[in-house]
Amino acid sequence: MRRLLLLALLAASLGVSAETVEVGKVKFPTQVDVAGQRLVLSGAGIRTKAIFKVYAAALYLKAPATTTEAVLSQAGPKRIDIHMLREVDGNELGKLFTKGMEANAPRDELARSVNGILKLSELFAARKALVEGDFFSVDYVPGVGSTVLLNGKPSGIEPIKEPEFFTALMRIWLGDKPADEDLKEGLLGLKKLRRSN
Repeated sequence: MRRLLLLALLAASLGVSAETVEVGKVKFPTQVDVAGQRLVLSGAGIRTKAIFKVYAAALYLKAPATTTEAVLSQAGPKRIDIHMLREVDGNELGKLFTKGMEANAPRDELARSVNGILKLSELFAARKALVEGDFFSVDYVPGVGSTVLLNGKPSGIEPIKEPEFFTALMRIWLGDKPADEDLKEGLLGLKKLRRSN
């Protein structure tokens, strides 16, 4: 018993979190490290289209936020993590993301996001398809920009320096016309999540 307690304390001091949240059979850690800073799981949910579960997504911030404005205005690093639950054509996913940004981002924000939108679309198009089990994340770090990781590894595209890109990307799920209302509520932490170890 004492040994388990010492291991738990050691894990906590090293910033290791064994606790996870399960969403659509995907286990998201409750804490991650981005640019040397600990982020907490603010919310998570599933993107559905018709009756199909397309992907599970999780949002990490320095502190949980329950409104779009609070997410977008929060300073510091952020991460959106997406795990595919079914196969999706890469070109189609790129187009859907672009449409989501166009439907939700103000015109000036969208104009400053074009470079990032093109890079993300090219990345998806090069993959042909994302299959069940593939995952990607976009890490935003102030002063560096947005870095895309694919299956946990660098995607090969340079960081997208314009901060507006990450904001426009977040509006796909958190904007006035979100891709999925249930997912918006989930990412904003308005739905109870099942924790596991």
